Amino acid sequence: MSVLAVLDPVVHLAHDAVSALAAVVPTALAVVLFTALVRLALHPLARSAARGEKARMRLAPKVAELNRRHKGKPEKLQAALTELYREEKSSPFAGFLPMLVQIPFFSVMYRLFTTPNDLLGHTLAGVPLGLHLGEARTAGQYAVLGTLYAAIGAVCWVGFRRARRASAAAAASSAAAGAPVVPGARLLSYLSFGTVVFAAFVPLAAGLYLLTTTAWTAAERAWLHRGAPVPATATALAA
Repeated sequence: MSVLAVLDPVVHLAHDAVSALAAVVPTALAVVLFTALVRLALHPLARSAARGEKARMRLAPKVAELNRRHKGKPEKLQAALTELYREEKSSPFAGFLPMLVQIPFFSVMYRLFTTPNDLLGHTLAGVPLGLHLGEARTAGQYAVLGTLYAAIGAVCWVGFRRARRASAAAAASSAAAGAPVVPGARLLSYLSFGTVVFAAFVPLAAGLYLLTTTAWTAAERAWLHRGAPVPATATALAA
């Protein structure tokens, strides 16, 4: 029994919602619309996460200075950081919780599209939505799946470029403040391409979900962080 079976009541609701949309539009489009509607409902959490990230970026120079001033004195450093965040009415963890809330939605969609059900019998350009890359046999099936992976890869490339710029900006800021650069920070930007790899192991329907939610994330973050670099860690986790 899968550990995700505890989500089945919610999975059934998601199935019914997608089925209702599929009565009006093609099932593949219903998957895209349902994903977009849920992400729209989660947008307030994304705005909260963006505010938290901007607060951490704004306070980064002060945090670096406190680290320098209280180097080797963890008790004094912790007290100083607590006072700083209290005065600024912020938290070092502000913004992370809203991102974590999206994990249950991902788990529900993963369960929905990896458990046999009637939705997976529908097709996109003649290719069953339940088809995996390993099950593809015809040129048409490879073409549809290849186009999907290329689209996901293009979106991930946008996230990769943005994360690399943010990593460079963060490194420059840390160096200017005399703080150590976090090792491996630049490598985190490559995590965005993991979505393409993951898509190759799930059915076509799940790939459509990944494309929609990844594209939404890229557009949403570009809008919420316009004019300001996004921390590379947050960008990689969101992707």
